[in-house]
Amino acid sequence: MNNLENFKKLGLSEKSLLAISKKGFEKPTQIQELTIPLLLQNTKDIIGQAQTGTGKTAAFGLPILDQITENTGNVQALILAPTRELAVQVAEEMNSFRGGRKIGVLTVYGGQSYDQQFRRLKKGVEVVVGTPGRLIDHLKRGTLKLDQLKFVILDEADEMLNMGFIDDIELILSKTPQEKRVLLFSATMPQRIVQLAQKYMSEYEIIKVPSKQLTVNLTDQIYFEVRASDKFEALCRIIDVEKEFYALVFCRTKLKTDQLSNALIDRGYDAASLHGDISQAQRERILSQFKKQRVTILVATDVAARGIDISDLTHVLNYSLPQDPESYVHRIGRTGRAGKQGTAITFVTPSEYRKLMQIQRVSKSEIRKESLPKVKHLIKLKRERIVSEVNEIIEAGNYHDHLNIANELLAHYPSDQVISALITHAYKDEFSSEKYTEIHEPGTKHVPKSSRKSESSPDMEGITRLFIALGRKDKMNPHKLIALIQKEAMLDAHLIGDVEVYDNFSFANVPFEEAEHLIETFRQKGRDKKPLIVKAKGKTKSTKKPSSRSRRKR
Repeated sequence: MNNLENFKKLGLSEKSLLAISKKGFEKPTQIQELTIPLLLQNTKDIIGQAQTGTGKTAAFGLPILDQITENTGNVQALILAPTRELAVQVAEEMNSFRGGRKIGVLTVYGGQSYDQQFRRLKKGVEVVVGTPGRLIDHLKRGTLKLDQLKFVILDEADEMLNMGFIDDIELILSKTPQEKRVLLFSATMPQRIVQLAQKYMSEYEIIKVPSKQLTVNLTDQIYFEVRASDKFEALCRIIDVEKEFYALVFCRTKLKTDQLSNALIDRGYDAASLHGDISQAQRERILSQFKKQRVTILVATDVAARGIDISDLTHVLNYSLPQDPESYVHRIGRTGRAGKQGTAITFVTPSEYRKLMQIQRVSKSEIRKESLPKVKHLIKLKRERIVSEVNEIIEAGNYHDHLNIANELLAHYPSDQVISALITHAYKDEFSSEKYTEIHEPGTKHVPKSSRKSESSPDMEGITRLFIALGRKDKMNPHKLIALIQKEAMLDAHLIGDVEVYDNFSFANVPFEEAEHLIETFRQKGRDKKPLIVKAKGKTKSTKKPSSRSRRKR
């Protein structure tokens, strides 16, 4: 029990210490050291600010399990999570912390069978972990009883806000007993989260992991400055130059994740995409393949990647720049875990450089600039790896099964021809420079035809004309409209052009790849359940670029 002395000092029960011992924990994380004693020793509510991967589930799970009455069948703890994956992960962790206690833990989320959930709830459980939508369904049906509730935990509260769940959370909280403890955990503290805390929490303590702990020391952080149209080629070069590439690749939109993963598969890589439109069965299958490394590159949106806990990723790659420093920290925190060195790579276009510098300053990160590997270097590296791998096979003696074939070939041809033919057969065009497309330095004016991407490229450039259901009657002008888009969608102002404001509606141009993100962001903000922004009919791909005229209006 020597390794558990630090946990024992926090006041945990013997059953919790037994569970910790089985999981191999040796030292509590900072959020655990701060949270566990507070939960055990007083009755205040708690606001905890800490990033993903800091051990928050154990911080609230262990002391809550110590205070739950066993084998009652009454729901005593309700845990809200933004995604199915995170809900499943939290439930699995809670189960592993039980330490032999007769406490039932149930996960409820959309896409799962109602009948199965009804049976478990009717039989009785002490802890329910779920997503807001499905929890509301059960409350409306009367299948989820909260009259004996002792704890409500809001996990990843800022993500639930980003996903538009804030009203659902308020509805759920309004159905809970007055006498309970509320725990709110969030990586960031937007004003709306603070307002939620003030409304539904009584006297509370604030626990905050110092900002110097928010970045991951074991993560090597680098960036490449590339044209938007060269990102895919840049990614392929990075994958090929690395001996191991087991990575999460982040994109901003669902459309981009599908485009990029399909392009990677076409190029011969083991890739898959993960986003909000994928069914639960598909999600579970994709995550299983990723964890088993049958898929080695998972292209995902931020929301879909929540709850993915894989400790041996070699890389996290920001294909699209994160919206803010907190999102950057969330992403890169997924590599460099468990004492292993990890690499975080970020692609930036010239226009995004300022934003990257802001991320670096606020997150207190050291992000250095690197140059993309040259084609000659990649081909040389591949040849060296083949020589090294063949040497390892010979030294290990793992070639005897094919000696008959080798002798048969050598009986007819010289050895150098046989080896060369076998390499050609196995690797085909792997050593051809034609496999790679030329990458041009950002800022160059002319791009040769041979280097332009085809229409199927995941980085197809173009401009989308958007229809916006706001106009002069809504006190809008070009300056206010651009400011609104900037605020809600975190879109750089210079990317918004040709703004035209009329009495009842407006038009604006944005780059093709930003359009879906904008439409998705404003989907829930329209009138009478109609989206506020849609693609303009007949003008989906305007030839007009963001103009200097519209920028002067700002």
